[in-house]
Amino acid sequence: MLDTYEDLTDYNFYSSRLDMNLISNIVECLKDILAEDKKEAQPLFLHVRDNFIMDIARKVVKEKKKTFLIGITGESASGKTVFVDNTVKACVKDNREGIYTVIRQDDYYKDTSKELQDAGSYEALFKTGFSFDTPDVIDLKLLREHLICLKAGKAIVSPKYDFKTCVSDINGEIKKPAKVILTEGLYVLNKEVRDIMDVKVYVFTPLNVVKDRWYKRAASRGKTGVAADMQYADVNKTAQQYIRPNYETADCIINGMVTQEYIQQITDKILVSLSEIC
Repeated sequence: MLDTYEDLTDYNFYSSRLDMNLISNIVECLKDILAEDKKEAQPLFLHVRDNFIMDIARKVVKEKKKTFLIGITGESASGKTVFVDNTVKACVKDNREGIYTVIRQDDYYKDTSKELQDAGSYEALFKTGFSFDTPDVIDLKLLREHLICLKAGKAIVSPKYDFKTCVSDINGEIKKPAKVILTEGLYVLNKEVRDIMDVKVYVFTPLNVVKDRWYKRAASRGKTGVAADMQYADVNKTAQQYIRPNYETADCIINGMVTQEYIQQITDKILVSLSEIC
């Protein structure tokens, strides 16, 4: 028990020294992991913002009860979902609740089933000038509200979007608050949302790889031939305007070319090292 002002002063000084030592150990640990990663033919971390490691270490130590909101963006088919899914596999091997929650921006597409039905086909819809690849077709306001609720410890019901029919079901899935909230999508680091992020990640992948991945995924969503070509041209144009600028505002740039196994391996290494230190 702290009975006097001197006791309290001594305790605060001691606690502060412990925190600083812990922060220093975390920083050195993360720097070592990044140095090892840099030696790989395909490193996971392509660039890390100055002071980012120090900022993360301080948050880990001084804000233990804080919810971490991590936003992951990148071009369509760059590998955002793969990165998130494999990070989750490394984070929670026993599926305990309260550790993580994933929010997909793709679930927040606005319902455009009527527009598709009226046009008769994707090709006809695209000929009207309609675009699926601008922030306007995403309910970023609802996404922001849901993320803020989760950070405040409140559960939400995320919508569910069908890419073949363009139907948005408002009664999608219950998402519970957790220690780490991962949200990924084309526009999660745009100005409407990025100010609430604790960590901002950009997934970079060469354009020729993105294009190949995109066409394969488009076919699985019912878009082929002229319709696919029309949408991809729009994807490339809108990426230049809305997505690529986030490369400059991200805390770290992630390599979208690394294997799923390596993502799990390095994420697991970071988590084990932090748990040993903390």
